[in-house]
Amino acid sequence: MSTSMRAVELVRFGAADTAFAVRELPRPVPGPGQVLVRVLATSVNPLDLQTRRGDYRDQVTLPAVIGNDVSGVVAGTGPGADDFRPGDEVWYLAPVFAGQGTYAEYHVVDQALVARKPARLSHVEAAGLALVGVTVWEALVERAGVRAGERVLVHGGAGGVGSAAVQVAKALGAEVVTTARARDHEFVTGLGADHVIDFSAGDHVPRVRALGGVDVVLDTVGGDTLTRGPEVLADRGRVVSIVDIAEPQNLLAAWGVNATYHFLFVSPGRAKLTALARLVEQGELKPVIGAVLPLADIAQAHALLEGGSAGEGRRRPRGKIAIAVHPQDETPRQATSSPAAARTS
Repeated sequence: MSTSMRAVELVRFGAADTAFAVRELPRPVPGPGQVLVRVLATSVNPLDLQTRRGDYRDQVTLPAVIGNDVSGVVAGTGPGADDFRPGDEVWYLAPVFAGQGTYAEYHVVDQALVARKPARLSHVEAAGLALVGVTVWEALVERAGVRAGERVLVHGGAGGVGSAAVQVAKALGAEVVTTARARDHEFVTGLGADHVIDFSAGDHVPRVRALGGVDVVLDTVGGDTLTRGPEVLADRGRVVSIVDIAEPQNLLAAWGVNATYHFLFVSPGRAKLTALARLVEQGELKPVIGAVLPLADIAQAHALLEGGSAGEGRRRPRGKIAIAVHPQDETPRQATSSPAAARTS
């Protein structure tokens, strides 16, 4: 049995086309309470772009394997790891900035963070849902406490987090308002959005107010969304932001509506994955996979997520960009490319 594996290392901070190198690295060995997973699929997230650019250089020592989503098959277990056996299909969100990342053929993780993959999802789909799904669950359920009958505003409903958030908010019984480009209106409506606002057609605030305001704002885009949040919130409304915004924002208006703000840096956990899996199995949550690339094309995946390479005229796909690490072992189901597909299994 080989003791090495193929992985993509981040070798320098900066532009995608010079940041990565495909290398042979030692295969990790599971320790006590850990499982070794043969990674069949991972994905690329905005967090990866920030890491590659050097935003978190104090927490990343180069060269480094980055990435956090995994769907794959258990290949081995360490002492005391009795929850899983070799051959089990699993998915999980790896801890951020803790050990080797997931741009690799194998990955080691504490079994407490791992859950069994939903049977209705391919590995590509599961890998595309892990981080964004856990983020959305923590934002809407654990932080905002969304209740049936409330109205939720999701900024950026066609994106990776936004597309999952629209579906989860709808599954929770909320009335969903989202912002999206005009070309994505039909798409996000198919995901379950009740009201869609073209954010490029002017200020969203008057249009949200015309609906009667909202109880919860989920910020996935940054900008001035924290300042503008109170302008659309009902009394005792909640704002959850997943964007680390460096510029100061004036939150004085938040006092006037007794607003609560939550700032979220996602944390992994089996319970969240299990809750998401229930929604998947009930047909209420479907990953949106906009593109699938091989492991060797991580740099291209980063360029796509940033909006396409210069001169190619390629625009950022809807939803997630997945990476098929072992494509010969994974036959992805058709990626969600239409509103109807997004609401069916």
